[in-house]
Amino acid sequence: MGATKTDCFTEQQNELAILAKALGHPARIAIIEYLLKVDSCICGAIVNELPLSQPTVSQHLKELKNAGLIKGNFEGASICYCINEAGFEKIKSFFQDITYYLENKKKECC
Repeated sequence: MGATKTDCFTEQQNELAILAKALGHPARIAIIEYLLKVDSCICGAIVNELPLSQPTVSQHLKELKNAGLIKGNFEGASICYCINEAGFEKIKSFFQDITYYLENKKKECC
């Protein structure tokens, strides 16, 4: 099989792109905000918080979980979700680097 364009970038760059893509939908942002607000593992309540069907919410949860932004554990017949701190640490580190650059910038550009 041939090389993909992602092979041209570092592992960290590819990971950040996956995380950013997972956050690239307002429903996923709403899910993250809800999980932060309740600060616990949530099973079926997420569907009641969004104006979306259960299968659509499940698809968004799957995308967030695959990207490593949330964790899901089985509790009986349900999957309970919570924030995965490790995924957000990668994003935090990236934005800290940007913040450091902006705070220490010596001159205007462009």
